[in-house]
Amino acid sequence: MAILDSIIPFKGRLGNVISYVRNGKHCLRTVPESVRQTANTRRAAKWFGAASRKGALIRNAFAPEIDIQPDRVLVNRLNSYILSAGRNNHAGLSKFRFNGYTGLSKHFSGRLVFSKDGKLHIPEQRLQAYGGAIRMEVKLIATRIDFSTRTITGTDVALLNIDLNQPVQPFEGAEMSVDVPGKGTLVVVVQVRLFTKDFEIRNRKYQVADIVAVVEEEVPQVTVRTKAQPHKKLTRIPAVPVRKTAPAQNGQAAIQRE
Repeated sequence: MAILDSIIPFKGRLGNVISYVRNGKHCLRTVPESVRQTANTRRAAKWFGAASRKGALIRNAFAPEIDIQPDRVLVNRLNSYILSAGRNNHAGLSKFRFNGYTGLSKHFSGRLVFSKDGKLHIPEQRLQAYGGAIRMEVKLIATRIDFSTRTITGTDVALLNIDLNQPVQPFEGAEMSVDVPGKGTLVVVVQVRLFTKDFEIRNRKYQVADIVAVVEEEVPQVTVRTKAQPHKKLTRIPAVPVRKTAPAQNGQAAIQRE
């Protein structure tokens, strides 16, 4: 790996040289002459491609509503998170941080609970004002994503402002609600920003945007009714003909012929 130190850097492929950015530095590498892939490497490449497409879909779904600046390795972190969760395990996306430096535990000691009816419950607790903040903005973002068709079917947002200028009185708790009907998986993000009197505190140690819940679409259960089989008709056994006996002759019973 070589580091590009030039006045006009470039990104991409130029001949057999590829330029890319890693940790803020422009690096160079050459294209291998041949690549040998086994069945395992082809399978891994296929899974990584699927994870990359899913990660791009999630980022594009929340990009219009998330106000904080994500870290530089968001793409790689999200792809790795999806791969660790496993294929089609959407619930494994929960607790992912769009800002890798800070999570919701920085601001809330109590656990935030999101219910299936679209309500977020923030328990009563004491909040801390970092960086001289006097106001905390809590933004609830719910987006429904159909991963099968790779479409965003709906988004809803709720805002809550909390006064931090009362250090003695604890926060009494609150409830926020969103409603996103439609088809697909509901992915819920809680964003937190701090404000002074005049401006937002743009410090990555205090800006938060975490996935708090993933709710799968409820598929109605269909009751399968089996058609009752008719009872088989029993064939009656014909009755045995009764033989009539004639009066006894000479002390012996005579059988009458029909």
